[in-house]
Amino acid sequence: MAEFYILLLFIIIAAIIAVETNDLLSSVICVGAIGFGGSLMFLFLRAPDIAITQIVVEVLGLIILIRATIARDLTFITGDREFFGLVVSIVIILVIFLAGIRVFETLPDFGTAIFTKVPDAASATYISEGLAKTKAANLVASVILDFRAYDTLGEATVLFTSIIGATVILRRKPKKLLEELD
Repeated sequence: MAEFYILLLFIIIAAIIAVETNDLLSSVICVGAIGFGGSLMFLFLRAPDIAITQIVVEVLGLIILIRATIARDLTFITGDREFFGLVVSIVIILVIFLAGIRVFETLPDFGTAIFTKVPDAASATYISEGLAKTKAANLVASVILDFRAYDTLGEATVLFTSIIGATVILRRKPKKLLEELD
């Protein structure tokens, strides 16, 4: 549980740096670190579906933000780098690496059902009470459409919105330019 609090502290520090820095690209990178830290926290909380959604949204969001930042602010990488910035970068990478290792150590082996390791897991409830509560013949459909309907709808909406947003921002030529060429 200590790793959870260390990761939470990391997210708070990254948020403070994102707000306080004057460089837009550094701020975008810190926002990305916050998102990936959040996905690791979802893995700690045993919610891998939400972690995967968070990573997808985070990657698409970072693409959009980096493209907007580079278009607006000219950022040059120079040879002289501040020592403090280098140390902070190394610490951030180390914390993410160690938290990722810790998360994967706590997960059960591949192919092992989670309810065998965690007796009060939601999947045990779905299996034992799914037919009685939903009257559905297909247990998978009853979980997706009855037990987790709002969660599934929310995840699908987030993914759809992210893909549409990335497509609109990353398209090659604006629509007006294409009409002028025809």
